[in-house]
Amino acid sequence: MKLQIVPARTGVQWVKLGVQTFWRQPLALAAIFILAIVGMSLISIVPLIGPALALALLPATSLAMMVAAAEATQGRFPTPALLLVAFRTGRQRLNAMVTLGLLYAVGFLAIMGLSALIDGGTFAEVYLGSEPMTREIAEDPAFQSAMWLSMALYIPLSLMFWHAPGLIHWHGIPPAKALFFSLVACMRNWRAYLVFCLAWMVFFMACGIVLALVTGILASLIGGMAAGIMAGAAMILAAMFFTSVVFTFRDSFSAPDPSDATDPELHEA
Repeated sequence: MKLQIVPARTGVQWVKLGVQTFWRQPLALAAIFILAIVGMSLISIVPLIGPALALALLPATSLAMMVAAAEATQGRFPTPALLLVAFRTGRQRLNAMVTLGLLYAVGFLAIMGLSALIDGGTFAEVYLGSEPMTREIAEDPAFQSAMWLSMALYIPLSLMFWHAPGLIHWHGIPPAKALFFSLVACMRNWRAYLVFCLAWMVFFMACGIVLALVTGILASLIGGMAAGIMAGAAMILAAMFFTSVVFTFRDSFSAPDPSDATDPELHEA
C-alpha cells in the first residue's frame, strides 16, 4: 500500500462518481443505507449500552456502503447482505473491525463528555436527539462553546476513521495503523478533501432549494406529505454521500496486493 497525492479538483470528481454510482443501483444502495440507519436506531434504544453499540457500528456501516458502491461500479447488484461484510471476512479482520468500532464509540463519547463539562450536557442531548433545539438553547454562550469544541475535536476523529474501515478490509492493516494512515492521507490530500466537502455542500443546498420550490408549488396536491418527501430526499442524499466515500479511498491509496485484498477489483473501477 502506498499513499497517493491527488490534485484539488479530484474532490469534485469524487462527488460526481458518487452521484453517478448511486444512480446505477439507486434502490439497492438506498435500501442498504436505510437498513443500516434503522438497525442502528433500534440498537440505540437498548437500555444503557444501546447508544454506545450503535456508535460502534458506524465504521462497519461506512464499510458496507463502500463495498456496495464498489459492487455497483462493477455492474453487480449490491445486496443487504453486505451490511455484514465487516464481520464475515475472517477472524483477523473481524477483530480489527470490532476494535475500530469500540475506538470510535469511545472517541465520540469522550468528545460529548468534554462538551458536557462546558454546558452541563445540553449540546450532547441536542445532538443525540434527546433534547429539542430551542432559540434559548441556541443563543446560550455555554451551548455555543460546547458546540464549537465538539466540532473542533470531531474533525480529527472523523479524519482518522475516514479510511480506516477500508484499510482494514482491503489492505488488512491493524486498527492503530489504519487510523494513522487515514489521518495522514486526509491531511496530505487536504485540498481535494476540502473541495470534496464544499462540492457536497453546494450540491446539498441546490437539491434543498429545488425540493423546497417543488413542494411549495405542489403544496395543494401533496398536502402533509411535504415533510415526508423532504425526509426521504435527505436520506437519499446521505446515501449518495456515503457512496462517494469509496472513491476517496480508491484514489488515496495504491491498489492492494490481490493476495491480501478481499475485493481487489475496487481499484479497477
